[in-house]
Amino acid sequence: MTHSTVPPDTSVLVVGAGPTGLTLAIVLARAGVAVRVVEKAPEFHRESRGKGLNQRGREIFEDLGVGEEATASGIEHITLRKYRGGVPVSDYVTFGDDVPTADRPYASGLIIPQWRTEEILRGRLARLGVEVELGAELTGFVQDEHGVTATLADGRRVRAERLVGCDGGRGSVRKLLGLSFEGTTEAEECMVIGDVRADGLDPSYWHQWFDEDGGIMLCPFSGSDHWQLQAAPERDVDGAVLPPSQESFQRIFDRHARVPGVRLTDVRWASVYRINVRMADRFRVGRVLLAGDAAHVHSIAGGLGMNTGIQDAFNLGWKLALVHRGEAAEPLLDTYEEERLPVAAWTLRLTDERLGAVREGVRRAGVGTEAVVTEDTTTLRVGYPWSSLAWGGPGAGERAGGVRRGEGGPWFTLHGPGGPEVRQLAEKYGTLLRIQEDPAARDLLLVRPDHHIALRVPPSGAGEVARRLDGLNVGPSGG
Repeated sequence: MTHSTVPPDTSVLVVGAGPTGLTLAIVLARAGVAVRVVEKAPEFHRESRGKGLNQRGREIFEDLGVGEEATASGIEHITLRKYRGGVPVSDYVTFGDDVPTADRPYASGLIIPQWRTEEILRGRLARLGVEVELGAELTGFVQDEHGVTATLADGRRVRAERLVGCDGGRGSVRKLLGLSFEGTTEAEECMVIGDVRADGLDPSYWHQWFDEDGGIMLCPFSGSDHWQLQAAPERDVDGAVLPPSQESFQRIFDRHARVPGVRLTDVRWASVYRINVRMADRFRVGRVLLAGDAAHVHSIAGGLGMNTGIQDAFNLGWKLALVHRGEAAEPLLDTYEEERLPVAAWTLRLTDERLGAVREGVRRAGVGTEAVVTEDTTTLRVGYPWSSLAWGGPGAGERAGGVRRGEGGPWFTLHGPGGPEVRQLAEKYGTLLRIQEDPAARDLLLVRPDHHIALRVPPSGAGEVARRLDGLNVGPSGG
């Protein structure tokens, strides 16, 4: 690394304005950390892309202050209507038997187009005083012991203390770092995907038609005339995939749905999706970090791509915020890769397994897509028991159930019986710690800013809480 004394333009430069980058920027901005978000696209897209926010994602959105807005824009407990030979054979309501509880405030995921998810997050970010900078493509960067100097395609330079690549699987940040992206691409197995109007189709259902030689699915969205289409592609005589178009979408629909009165029109987006299963070997190189698809990509089975990126950002965001506010030392950032890299590897395995279950179900009876809907895909059980931030006691590292959530920030929350020692902690740690007294509680439960348990100790354990919080601000040399 070289030495530079150029003052920073911002504390954190976020590259990419998808759900991952926007989530990270919100967490930083609300903590008072200066952040800029650059996006190479010249305008905001209107594509449905990642269309599902799972239960854990909804908890995070509640914390970000956009939970109600997302719920009002989405569909809960969507019904999957399955067809074989054009005839309905079953209806399956996702998480139909689940109800909200204190431990699980969201009984269902949410069907919501990605463009709307991003619109909601951009609105929240704007209320915090940060606007996305469009048409700003990163072409290079150099880092030194004090920060990162990024170069944009128009020649501008941005000096930041840190840079986070949230620019997707094909983005430039990982490539500029020279990191590997090991895995596989299934070139032959693919699907066509797009956003279409399907007037005359009942929007109460996610329609899924399957036959021995292919199939097509149409998913509705609340408040929108467009549906997301997913289908097996048309191929030429040599087996090559034909490019998607309104005409090809209609031919595929007519072949499998057999509903003559429905015409697919107004194609707003069309693409060919090939399954990539890849992961970077590192999520951090010095002052540059990766999150979301820039760090890992996988099958869409289970709808975990966008959700995993959001959860990466939520994990990283509070750690960056505490370090940049001077409330924690640099080693805290090492726990981001420590915690999220194993989760990414697990996600790759899970989505591959779920994709196999779907294939088998469709092959047998054409009713297998519900195989993606499992307890695992809620990601409510994702925890970090191996983490150096799992400080002890039952459940350390796991998601804290039954604790009050809401619009949060980069503070730890201590739940449990009060008392003089607990009140002294509140005075000592200021913005780093909030107290929620519960005289009926048996233990002191220290919960991280991202809702995971850091420590569980008896009521007499206030000293251990203090020791652990003090340790956040201890660097490698011990001071």
